[in-house]
Amino acid sequence: MSDSSNQQWGGRFSEGVDAFVARFTASIDFDRRLYRHDIQGSMAHARMLQKSDIISQDELNAIVGGLDSILNDIENDNIDWSIELEDIHMNIEARLTDRIGDAGKKLHTGRSRNDQVATDIRLWLRDEIDTIDGQLARFQEGLLGLAEKNADTIMPGFTHLQTAQPVTFGHHLMAWFEMMVRDRERLQDCRKRLNVSPLGAAALAGTTFPIDREFTAKELGFDRPTRNSLDSVSDRDFAIEFCSAGALIMTHLSRMSEELVLWTSAQFNFIDLPDRFCTGSSIMPQKKNPDVPELVRGKTGRVNGHLVSLLTLMKSQPLAYNKDNQEDKEPLFDTADTLKDCLRAFADMIPHIEAKKESMYEAAKRGFSTATDLADYLVRQGMPFRNAHEVVGKAVAYGLKTGKDLSEMSLEELKVFSETIEQDVFDVLTLEGSVAARDHIGGTAPRQVLFAVEQAKMKLL
Repeated sequence: MSDSSNQQWGGRFSEGVDAFVARFTASIDFDRRLYRHDIQGSMAHARMLQKSDIISQDELNAIVGGLDSILNDIENDNIDWSIELEDIHMNIEARLTDRIGDAGKKLHTGRSRNDQVATDIRLWLRDEIDTIDGQLARFQEGLLGLAEKNADTIMPGFTHLQTAQPVTFGHHLMAWFEMMVRDRERLQDCRKRLNVSPLGAAALAGTTFPIDREFTAKELGFDRPTRNSLDSVSDRDFAIEFCSAGALIMTHLSRMSEELVLWTSAQFNFIDLPDRFCTGSSIMPQKKNPDVPELVRGKTGRVNGHLVSLLTLMKSQPLAYNKDNQEDKEPLFDTADTLKDCLRAFADMIPHIEAKKESMYEAAKRGFSTATDLADYLVRQGMPFRNAHEVVGKAVAYGLKTGKDLSEMSLEELKVFSETIEQDVFDVLTLEGSVAARDHIGGTAPRQVLFAVEQAKMKLL
């Protein structure tokens, strides 16, 4: 057994903590990234204690000065973290007491590590959401620029990964943009719900001291204090909600990655990625591998796993705080880190994608992508849609037999299937005519793509 004991809570114990148990239960190796927010919360708490006449002005000055010096030491990597002190909170408080004496021991008046860590995580996650939102906005800006550049670049649209109808590359990119719009909305919703202050809930029941929770909430930029002390220290809904939003962001990035991987293949040959986002092969000199999209696609499983981990962590916990909650930080931290890295990669990469317009156009000509346009044409001539569907199906079968696309058939060939077809049918059978005809809000017409881009730009400003 170790003969050391935690100086912050050792009075109850007759022997020191086993060395293995000290390592097993310590969180300082990962929660020390909360140092800035822990100090921020402690300063606000100290100012509240002075305002409430619980500590003196001199004691407040000593506490704030001591915390400032500790912050400086940490940021200059001039501090030794102690496993025996368990976590970031005890490490900072112990060093504060070493530097300023008894005033440091008064800082913990009216609070517990339970409400302290709940406050720290909320402060940290609020900052992370703001950073991630900024990366999402930067990604969106890149999408808008590329979509505007390719508003009239024709490519095949797919369902079931089969050629369906022609669309524009700009329209496809704006679909990605809409995913990001929803992702940002979800993050902002999450931020709103997490932005309440648990500080002052203490261990679980509040405190007997005359604290001012409204004051500390305002000092820390929270909208209000939490309303129930039991829930305050045990709630991790906000972390789960963030990881859920993160899993959706990664799912969207994964879908985009899959398309980028397909499009860069020789079989599609739709786009070219910048060399700096790709790698080669150690044996095949011709290879240019889309490693960044592939890795982002792979990291999606990692973030999904963190969401399941947090849900499982919380599912059986009785009120209030339990040591289980120490396990909330690593999946939460890694989710935020992964999101930031993946979004940075996409925001940096997307604006520099080059569309191979001729390849896209040729692909759109294959697969009878204007078949629906011919059916719509027949309907406008008075034919019921189901009859038109059958007529076009026969024309497609003829095209498969002769190797001709609908637009490559002569008027005489088309008239075999319906006498109502006239020369003006070729206005809709061309790829340009097909995309231009879908000229309504949300449609793929180049005019609508440019309108959507302009509307989105105004919202981003």
